[in-house]
Amino acid sequence: MKLLDFNLAPNPKKTRVYLREKGLTIPIEPVDVLAGQNRTPEFLARVNPLGGLPVLELDDGTHLTESLAIIEYLEELHPEPPMLGTTPLERARVREIERICDLGVLLTVGTVFQNTSPFFAGRIKQSADAAETARSRLATATTVVDRTIGSKPFVAGARPTIADCTLFAACEFAAFAGAAIDYAKLPNLARWYEGFKQRPSAQA
Repeated sequence: MKLLDFNLAPNPKKTRVYLREKGLTIPIEPVDVLAGQNRTPEFLARVNPLGGLPVLELDDGTHLTESLAIIEYLEELHPEPPMLGTTPLERARVREIERICDLGVLLTVGTVFQNTSPFFAGRIKQSADAAETARSRLATATTVVDRTIGSKPFVAGARPTIADCTLFAACEFAAFAGAAIDYAKLPNLARWYEGFKQRPSAQA
């Protein structure tokens, strides 16, 4: 199998961080999104009709899309070290906070970026109101994440999980996208972020 990847996007970043944390080595094939390689008729017909990345190409030539589906598939194949929890409740808690990190932080940063970046000015109808609403949602979500982290070393407990992978990608994306996270008001998130930056997976 191989991973089709675009190194500037947050969902591929999340997946690469996961692979490094798991100690998995999968060949990575870059796809030039800026050049539109993910929008060619062949890519849309054969790989991913939505044009998104990452995509996991399986050994039989079929494709698995959506970063969370890819991560959970690999977790099923390689359950150790566990990054989705080890009990039903642990798994539910990890999924709960991962969804908050993804939908509340990463996706919301994306909304700010799409509505403020010159890159999207000629591609979509931008809205200052949508960006402002997203910034408010981002503040709420990061407050919840900060409270969830508390004094724990990782987002969901004593060891890294898929929630850490998603949150790190989201925080990196926020810095790139100009969607400021007020770390001064979020001491637990700030401590976690600075600590996770030191992990080898942060360079994935």
